Amino acid sequence: MRKQLGYWHLGFGVALILLALAPNVEGQLKKVKPSFTGDPAVLTVDRIFNSGEFEAERPPALRWRKQGPAFVALEATKRGQELLSIDPASKKTDILVPDHWLIPAGENRPLSVEGYELSHDGARMLIYTNSKRVWRTNARGDYWVLDLSTRQIKKLGGDNPPSTTQFATFSPDGKHVAYVHKNNLYVQDLLEFRVTPLTRNGSDTLINGTFDWVYEEELSLRNGFRWSPDSRSIAYWQLDCDGVKEFHITNSGDGPYAKLITIRYPKTGEKNSAARIGVVGIGGGDTTWLDIPGDPREHYLAKMEWAGDRIVVQQFNRLQNTNNVLRADPKSGKAEKWFAETDAAWVENNNDFRWIGYKEKLVWLSERDGWRHIYLIGEKPTQLTKGAFDVTHIDAIDEKGGWIYFQASPDNPTQRYLFRVSLKGGSIERITPTHQPGTHTYSISADAHWAVHTYSTFTRPPITELIHLPDHKVVKTLADNAILKKKLDTLRLGPSEFFRVNIDPETALDGWCIKPPSFDSAKKYPVLFHVYGEPAGQTVLDRWDSRRFLWHNMLAQQGYLVMSVDNRGTPAPRGRAWRKSIYRQVGILASADQAAAVRALLKERPYMDPARIAIWGWSGGGSMSLNAIFRYPDLYQTAMAVAPVPNQRHYDTIYQERYMGLPANNVEGYRKGSPIHFANQLKGNLLIVHGTGDDNCHYLGVETLIDELVTHNKQFTMLAYPNRSHGINEGRNTTRHLFESLTRYLRTHTPP
Repeated sequence: MRKQLGYWHLGFGVALILLALAPNVEGQLKKVKPSFTGDPAVLTVDRIFNSGEFEAERPPALRWRKQGPAFVALEATKRGQELLSIDPASKKTDILVPDHWLIPAGENRPLSVEGYELSHDGARMLIYTNSKRVWRTNARGDYWVLDLSTRQIKKLGGDNPPSTTQFATFSPDGKHVAYVHKNNLYVQDLLEFRVTPLTRNGSDTLINGTFDWVYEEELSLRNGFRWSPDSRSIAYWQLDCDGVKEFHITNSGDGPYAKLITIRYPKTGEKNSAARIGVVGIGGGDTTWLDIPGDPREHYLAKMEWAGDRIVVQQFNRLQNTNNVLRADPKSGKAEKWFAETDAAWVENNNDFRWIGYKEKLVWLSERDGWRHIYLIGEKPTQLTKGAFDVTHIDAIDEKGGWIYFQASPDNPTQRYLFRVSLKGGSIERITPTHQPGTHTYSISADAHWAVHTYSTFTRPPITELIHLPDHKVVKTLADNAILKKKLDTLRLGPSEFFRVNIDPETALDGWCIKPPSFDSAKKYPVLFHVYGEPAGQTVLDRWDSRRFLWHNMLAQQGYLVMSVDNRGTPAPRGRAWRKSIYRQVGILASADQAAAVRALLKERPYMDPARIAIWGWSGGGSMSLNAIFRYPDLYQTAMAVAPVPNQRHYDTIYQERYMGLPANNVEGYRKGSPIHFANQLKGNLLIVHGTGDDNCHYLGVETLIDELVTHNKQFTMLAYPNRSHGINEGRNTTRHLFESLTRYLRTHTPP
């Protein structure tokens, strides 16, 4: 997925709810003494990216218990960490696991807990530590199990070398743990700690229980197995990567001789991995493969879960315009189609398995009436929410109370609020207070009576609080970022606004603008547009954007107007037609919308200098920046493209084909949507920034663009970061250096 939204890691491959919460935030804030000695009202790159003075509070992570309203949280101690259990009603706090229980035999310090899981009965704790990075996340490490009654702690994985075990997960009865090692699946019992291999054929090209690069990146799949409810068997994915072409990345950072990193990476139109799902007993033996119809290399198995004694699978075709939901018998392997979700463009992969009753009815999101709404899928679909608005996310199901809690913003697509609707359908009820604008997220307890609520605005950093539902009564403020807010209040920040700009009689685009502190409408100002523009992300959101917000404000202090506009095709809650309009024309419609917005704003705002228009973006936004300055060379003077994809044919199958179709059936679309084919039109100033170790948007793409620019004698500036990945954040001082470089280039070529 080509978007630059930061990288984070859950620790386990299992679904963990990790949110900012601490039972006692006071005294936990990290106080950083800023090294800046100049005007405290003025921002600098060093202050933003190096001093630490604008860091937000980071309270310990929590997760709700699987049963009841209590939650557990890790809290730092002088020696290590301890696990607490907190009852939100009584506010009673118990120490479930003191730090000294986490000290293995022969050691004198507790394990450093990077992730953890409690067994369903709460009798054991699974601990993840000593992790190593795999692509975007630290997905390999060591696992230990702690018996909370005997206080014995033992390492899992048998003779596995350090930091090589993946996705260890308790069985529902808490008596076994399953895990992946070197693309094979294993089970270890927790009485004798005997290890049983469930697969033996794992290799570089045959993957059991986990996924290849493209499944992980584009379908967000990592843990590739699921325990049966009776703990007697496991269903797992197997991917056959044989025939998938290899991509090589040069690693030049480990000595005088470069090494090659090899990834099986299917690019548009190329051969995919073949995926299938099998079921194996925990004692080992033969696998029963589900009889799922269709060519496994021309379909994606995007979701799989147990539903009682059956397995439910979501199967997308290669174009991803059909999602077949199948029910399979794990004993015979026979699978039958239950229902299908179809779309003339693409179907979103946003439906987890959420059930009403004993796996009887499925809670489902669909755009079938032109808006994304909630349906119950049983014998026939029943629509629960209706109207000209989109449901953006389902937060919780309160089956006992008869409610579904969900996110939406019917009146303002730049914001998000919590609503609920009866399981019988009807009118929706807003839960978020009307006096709190901005963007709101919720982590709701199993009984739907409590939630951890976090909200922020464009200019206000996050506030996190424990609330009661449905009255939204605040029980305790957990983190209010008061120190950061006070720091922001000392800065000389310019006014900011959200607006809509009409690019034609029927189309209005959302945008925001940050003006210089001493803004004078009689003057002319240079403008920097921040862009993304693809279906994977919005930039125009009323929420805190951390250091990027501060950097934009720093530029405003230096005399720039900083703006952002969301074109059609971005995932704003403005209806199916808005989002799907980009189909088969990624890079074409979006760049045209962006250019039309610039022209309209120049007419509306005479203080914008038409001779000083710049644009920047990262990943898909980098591609959009290239499209802007190549396609509209008389409109944009400067572009700064970070980690772009100059040629859509060079990106992966799942992402690009979802929005563009197959290359053989959309030759013109791929050509016209790829900025490399318009490089000969460059007139202005172009800076290209890329990490040579980018496994996502490959450096090779930039090399081909350089060849094209050289062919047409087009001058440009290139900044390559050796061995950095798509986030360009590895190594000392990298982020600061990058944004200093962007700042210098902008000031040099589009001066304030």
